[in-house]
Amino acid sequence: MNAGLVDVLGIAVAAIAFASAVLMLMVHKELGPFTGLSAGGKWMLMGAFGMGVLAFGFKMAVAAVMVGMPERAVAPLIAAYGGPTMLHDADGSSFDDRPVAARYVWEPLPAVAPAPPDNPTTPAKVALGERLFNERRLSADGTLSCASCHDLRGHAGGDGRATATGIDGQVGGRNVPTVWNAVFQSVLFWDGRAPSLEEQAKGPILNPIEMGMPSAAEVERRLNGDSSYRAAFAEVFGPGRAIDIDLVAKAIAAYERTLVTPDAPYDRFVRGDAKALTPAQLRGMALFESLGCVTCHQGPAFSDASLLGGRLPMRIFPTNPNRYEEKFGLLADGGATGQRHGRGTWRVASLRNVALTGPWLHNGAVDKLADVVRIMAAAQLGAEVAESAPQTRRVEWSPAERAFVRTERRAVGDRDVADIVAFLDALSSDTLTAARRKATP
Repeated sequence: MNAGLVDVLGIAVAAIAFASAVLMLMVHKELGPFTGLSAGGKWMLMGAFGMGVLAFGFKMAVAAVMVGMPERAVAPLIAAYGGPTMLHDADGSSFDDRPVAARYVWEPLPAVAPAPPDNPTTPAKVALGERLFNERRLSADGTLSCASCHDLRGHAGGDGRATATGIDGQVGGRNVPTVWNAVFQSVLFWDGRAPSLEEQAKGPILNPIEMGMPSAAEVERRLNGDSSYRAAFAEVFGPGRAIDIDLVAKAIAAYERTLVTPDAPYDRFVRGDAKALTPAQLRGMALFESLGCVTCHQGPAFSDASLLGGRLPMRIFPTNPNRYEEKFGLLADGGATGQRHGRGTWRVASLRNVALTGPWLHNGAVDKLADVVRIMAAAQLGAEVAESAPQTRRVEWSPAERAFVRTERRAVGDRDVADIVAFLDALSSDTLTAARRKATP
């Protein structure tokens, strides 16, 4: 126990003794006679006043224990209720005292996706949906199917082009999202306008520059005119019900709910295979968390627009002004805002199989995944992007606040980018990776 504390405790003990003597004199000589208390009443009154003196003594005793034995008394409280922590530079010196944050929990992707109550998954329905997914008669000129733009094997559910190409060679303005793991997304399309797979399935069929069908009635007429489709729909949805666009969408959605890829190296790693990731991928995984990428790309689907714990499915992009905006045309489409130009609002895309689905971003303008990482670091995280990550941690004195202000600007260097790209590659399905290699001459 240090000398300063001994002095304080000595004063406290003397103060307690003096206060006790004063209380006894006051009660016996003044308060008791003035109120006419009996001898027993006087003692009860002294006891009531004495509680305050005892409380003060207890507080002093606690202070003595906590100061005299900090490791045993204070550390358990910090562990139980949270408190400051010290981070360290490479040389071991401490530099920060930020509070301990909740740990981010990495999760594998479920192998099976749930179905909504009004569209349960059955083998017959999935088979019908797969047939419709590949049906060219769902396009106006009979040349395109859903599979034409969503090449499941060769391009991991996309088409490998910057933007979609529809009937008559018409070119759309946005990149084709993959259908793999789309079941886990809470909203569909880049602008998030479809709340379910069922609603999304209708969109391309009736879009004039995609599959171009003039109306839902024309879709229904074509399918009702085919006896094999009538029999298949009757088996799945019951006899006596005419084929309509809603049943078509339900069948396609049921098939798409089977398009799940839980077989990436990342999944094996978080399930316990310590050798599933390379050192570079592990570094990239740590950076993905520490830089804040998990703020938007969280959970097993790596998207905040996910049914698996997502919270905020839409984000402004680009949030921060950056040097990539003009080069890649990032402000030419406002997304869900409906504006032709400006900072758009977009669905948070899933990063599952992202290394296989380039070119990237809503306009397909980026053909290198490393550039996507740089863009997102600058545009969404406000990070400084350079060849090497400079030291950006500073501690400055603020005269106005009369306190030290700690600032830390995120910085991303080329090695960081390479490590993050390596980690993103670890989100690629083994099955789809093998299919891509087989399809590539």
